[in-house]
Amino acid sequence: MRSAAWEVARPERPGRVAGVSMAGFRVPGVPAGGLRMVPHPAVMLILEFGASSPLVEDGAGRRQRGSLVAGPGFGLGGGVRARGENVACVQVRLSPVVARTVLGVSPAELGGAMVALDDVWGRQASRIGERLDELPSWQARFAATDAWLNRLRQQARSPVDPEVAWAWRRMVRSRGLVRVDHLAAEVGWSRKRLWTRFHAQLGLPPKRAARLIRFDHAAHRLVAGHPPSHVAADTGYTDQSHLHRDTRTFTALTPAALAAEPFLTIDPVAWPAPAAARDSA
Repeated sequence: MRSAAWEVARPERPGRVAGVSMAGFRVPGVPAGGLRMVPHPAVMLILEFGASSPLVEDGAGRRQRGSLVAGPGFGLGGGVRARGENVACVQVRLSPVVARTVLGVSPAELGGAMVALDDVWGRQASRIGERLDELPSWQARFAATDAWLNRLRQQARSPVDPEVAWAWRRMVRSRGLVRVDHLAAEVGWSRKRLWTRFHAQLGLPPKRAARLIRFDHAAHRLVAGHPPSHVAADTGYTDQSHLHRDTRTFTALTPAALAAEPFLTIDPVAWPAPAAARDSA
């Protein structure tokens, strides 16, 4: 499936909640085997609307139809597939630092799994889908989504320690190439305390978060056409074999196969900003 088959829309102006980005999709159909979900260092929120609902199936055979939310790294191992025809949705990516404030559920509670949005927001989730379907344009849908998220943010206080938020931003700015013991020293905590607080509040231990951020950067460079050997050298991997192992772990694919994945090839169109700018909040 080529990206030209997708209708992709982007907001014309930044939203009011830092650490949040969104895009709109109309997808006429996906390959027969389903669309592989590639892990990303953000909480993913899918707000579906219209007559057709996407079906997402994880590697364990669990299925979820309709709007959902999933924790950072969702799709680890390459076993998560999305299916459906004539699907329309607004997809939102939330930095783990702001996810609890906006969603009312911690990334740690989500883990790397998916949860029906009805289980998080109750009947409000259905009302949001109905409202998105009624609106006349993508920009109107983005404005409505931004208003909902901003209202939720104003109703809650951030449960994330400033030190944890700072460590996450530092990881993103370094593209995952910062040592956890250095982060701990910079915030004045022990390594154990940073590991415990970071994992409890963001849903990933620091080392795995850094690894996911590094992989995400490498994956997008592969999609951009850079040779795996150059990508490995430029993104902090020991060698090309190290990049190959990480790619297999995250997606069950080789680097060459990953570069052609539809989920990634459309990604720069939907979220054209650099990863560091996208997810640094």
